[in-house]
Amino acid sequence: MFSRWSSSHHNKENDSLQQESKIKELRAAIGPLSGRSLKYCTDACLRRYLEARNWNADKSKKMLEETLKWRSTYKPEEIRWHKVAVEGETGKVYRASFHDRHGRTVLILRPGKQNTTSLDNQLRHLVYLIENAILNLPETQEQMAWLIDFTGWTLSTSVPIKSARDTINLLQNHYPERLVIAFLYNPPRIFEAFWKIVKYFMDAKTFQKVKFVYPKNTESVELMRSYFDEENLPTEFGGKAVLEYNHEEFSKQMNQDDIKSANLWGFDDKLQCIGNGHSGSDVAPEPVCLAPSAS
Repeated sequence: MFSRWSSSHHNKENDSLQQESKIKELRAAIGPLSGRSLKYCTDACLRRYLEARNWNADKSKKMLEETLKWRSTYKPEEIRWHKVAVEGETGKVYRASFHDRHGRTVLILRPGKQNTTSLDNQLRHLVYLIENAILNLPETQEQMAWLIDFTGWTLSTSVPIKSARDTINLLQNHYPERLVIAFLYNPPRIFEAFWKIVKYFMDAKTFQKVKFVYPKNTESVELMRSYFDEENLPTEFGGKAVLEYNHEEFSKQMNQDDIKSANLWGFDDKLQCIGNGHSGSDVAPEPVCLAPSAS
């Protein structure tokens, strides 16, 4: 038994050394970085890109460079709540007040609550909340979970195919290995036609993370409950918690997180916002500038 443990332990050490070598190879390949790109490209970040491309350094380099280019133009870390708050008024996407069993941040998506028509603003709102979910991850976690509630969903309220494709591409290309699982809870039968098209935009890894849950299917319910405590899980997902989305309270949380985000990224950020998510005259304290991390 000791021999088997020793062999397993040795293999893990070898894997770890190989991974560290790949991380160094990727860091050398992307060359010198500065500013936000340097802060973004931690060892953990490089590991995620390598995992997403099966530890192929060349493919990982291309993927990471595309993300750095996207971040330099889209500037996701600069999006502020008062700019996207109108998208969140119905609670169609928000960060849950609870975590999964492993302490991961949870995003709740309710596509039946769609309230706007601008696809660009909808995507910007989602990017903001993904960044916010990452901001609120505990130190021991790198991933988030999604819970998707189909209450009130119809083809008329569904997101256009382009929007679904953009969302999938965003997750796969610019937030690799950030999603651990996405539970689609009790989707109506008519959703199947929509899904048949959408699933073709997914790579194999992302596809494996999407799980359908039906209340009468014990196996799917048990899978979801292996990730979530029934006491925390909202009733609309078959749990026992009664949760109501309060836009004003959520906006206060997001405004506080905007200050935390500015501190993290190390830039001056005078936020003009009030509790309901609309711009106002209050100016947040100037954040402390942090030196970029070299890790």
